[in-house]
Amino acid sequence: MVYAHDVVLPGAPAALQWVLRPNCSISPRQLLAFYLSLCLFSLAIAGLCFWQGASYVLGFTGIELVLLGAALFVFARHACDCDVLTLVGRSLRVEQRCGSRVERTDFAADWLHVEPSTGEGSLIELSGQGRRVRVGRHLRREHRSVFARELRGALRRAALERTPDLRPGAHCV
Repeated sequence: MVYAHDVVLPGAPAALQWVLRPNCSISPRQLLAFYLSLCLFSLAIAGLCFWQGASYVLGFTGIELVLLGAALFVFARHACDCDVLTLVGRSLRVEQRCGSRVERTDFAADWLHVEPSTGEGSLIELSGQGRRVRVGRHLRREHRSVFARELRGALRRAALERTPDLRPGAHCV
């Protein structure tokens, strides 16, 4: 499997999990450290200019740092965006994180359709039981079809195994 990895969930059988996230080279914590060091350096230079009589430099430095801080804050909020798909038995949970918002959707693997939403390379649409979710926004276009094939194969294997359904409220017969 290319994207999936095995996970162990408490009280559940073996599970497969796909974590689709953007390639982010700096974590929010590292970004904060960089911003604070930049603030110290810029304010030190602005303070030196202020001491030499160029008082306007300090004001413009403050404006610059506030605007840069706002832009970095917006970036940092979305640095942890991702789609997490977890297949446990015959249940697939899709968790989508965007900023501080988290949306969870549960599907029965037996009734789930995995298709491109509009055409080759488009987002992957998961639909079943009257619900639809689009995933793969963090994958490159050419990798989406590979991911979709992998997910379809895992769903087929899960349906063949006939393991118990672990969704809340589902009863085993």
